[in-house]
Amino acid sequence: MGRHSRARALGIDFGTSNSTAGWLRPGQDTLIPLEDGSITLPSVVFFNYEEEVCRFGRRALADYMEGYEGRLMRSLKSLLGSSLMEGQTEVQGRPLPFRHLLSLFIREIRQRAEAHSDRAFDQVVLGRPVFFVDDDPAADRLAEDTLGAIAREVGFRDVSFQFEPIAAAFDYESRLDREERVLIVDIGGGTSDFSLVRLSPERSRLDDRRDDLLATGGIHIGGTDFDRQLSLAGLMPLFGFRSRLKNNAEMPSAQFFNLATWHTINFAYTRKAWSDLSDVFADAREPALLDRLFELIRQRAGHRLAMQVEDAKIALSGNATARVDLEHIEKGLFAALTREGFDQAIEAQTDQVARTVGRLLADAGLNGSRIDTVFFTGGSSGVPLLRERIARALPEARHVEGNLFGSIGSGLAIEAARRYGSED
Repeated sequence: MGRHSRARALGIDFGTSNSTAGWLRPGQDTLIPLEDGSITLPSVVFFNYEEEVCRFGRRALADYMEGYEGRLMRSLKSLLGSSLMEGQTEVQGRPLPFRHLLSLFIREIRQRAEAHSDRAFDQVVLGRPVFFVDDDPAADRLAEDTLGAIAREVGFRDVSFQFEPIAAAFDYESRLDREERVLIVDIGGGTSDFSLVRLSPERSRLDDRRDDLLATGGIHIGGTDFDRQLSLAGLMPLFGFRSRLKNNAEMPSAQFFNLATWHTINFAYTRKAWSDLSDVFADAREPALLDRLFELIRQRAGHRLAMQVEDAKIALSGNATARVDLEHIEKGLFAALTREGFDQAIEAQTDQVARTVGRLLADAGLNGSRIDTVFFTGGSSGVPLLRERIARALPEARHVEGNLFGSIGSGLAIEAARRYGSED
């Protein structure tokens, strides 16, 4: 691509929590503002029943928080590779296939990118995790094929993919002045992905980079999993999680897991869920806790609670304590959370992530002392325990923090220019 030419193709990072779009142009920012001047569009859709409109991103969250009647859907990417993908949900009494939900959002990204750029995009490089689905190659391939088909349905003629940590590597490489062995650590909302790559200013000009990719790995654990564990450990006990029935059995846990998991929150609002809870209410040793749970469900406040948990997770990355105000459920109710409690809640997940890094180093035939740099990207890569566990495996590597929400989109734009060329 020439220095004075614009790329033909778009790069899209469709993220579990936030999405970006990048377009390589000389002398201009790579990432395209998608909402109110921000490069990120939260991966959220809200069907506003009162105004009969579909909202996206921050506007969707604002409508929901302002109390409009409607249906909020978040963590849309988590549907890919899951059994829900070919299912449907209900919006104002009408069935809505989950596939159509993803189409709505991907189309919105394309339209916003085109409106800002004042041109059409027919070609795209989409980011994808190293594994959409762990230990199931057929399901993983189906997830990619489904996302590719959706991209074509919304108007892209040529669709290709790049691993998200590889894209982040290209973004980091654009700022290097020497060769490095770099571990790219991309902790997103739904997955933790890793690539061990050789990068340098000279190698960046090569068309074929296969020899520079030393190893890749990933696991289906990310920020939403940390949110769920924090919610279950710190908030759900206030609503009856792990409380006892009169026969000393533990309270059934399904609804608490639904409320603690972004893409299943709406399942807690079904008539069956209400009926199941009603059936056990009389047997509860602490019925006051279930009264709170019923109030949460009456208010359909699950997403609000999940956003409060996410905010608390972010707060605990920089502070020893965080308070979650639950006055909207019950006067005077709050949850006092601690960094220590958060660390304990996510210990199993961070152990799995650390083991994945260990396997990646073994696959590359390298020990941690041979790695020059760890490059962190992804909105959940700032979790202190996670960084601590990775640092143990790579004690001599320096740590570099990329744009936590923009490195992948920028790298995908670089890759899109390489694959599809310029307008010249």
